[in-house]
Amino acid sequence: MRELAGIAVLFAGLWLGAAEAGFRTPESLVRNVYAHYGEGAPELSKGLPRDDATARQFFDPSLRKAWSAPRTESYDFLVQSPSWKLGPVKIAILRKQYDKTYVAASFDNRGRKVGLNFILVNGPEGWLIMDVESPHDSLRMFLEQFRN
Repeated sequence: MRELAGIAVLFAGLWLGAAEAGFRTPESLVRNVYAHYGEGAPELSKGLPRDDATARQFFDPSLRKAWSAPRTESYDFLVQSPSWKLGPVKIAILRKQYDKTYVAASFDNRGRKVGLNFILVNGPEGWLIMDVESPHDSLRMFLEQFRN
């Protein structure tokens, strides 16, 4: 009987762990990224956190370690600036290609127009960020450049 209870706890833990990662739709993933850049609750106004839990929730396994690694840069790639005061974020699906979906996010940051393309993958954990592209760079290349 104890063995069955142990197995049930193990499966519940696996289910809860999977529920922590990913999102149900590409739009909800991007919307949740920018929810961390508002002027509301302090925990949701400091930008997307760089901890392991956030990395698991938002990023593809190939990008998680780079996202949560210690950094020294003061620039936030996701808002293309060291600081932010964002206008409304517009989200549009550009194209779907096999397991990837390309999503455009555009917004105004302190009077400057910003446009980023999110490359999202759908897997067993839900939708996750594989990379983000700006007109001049990508998140993956940016994080590599500032790796300690």
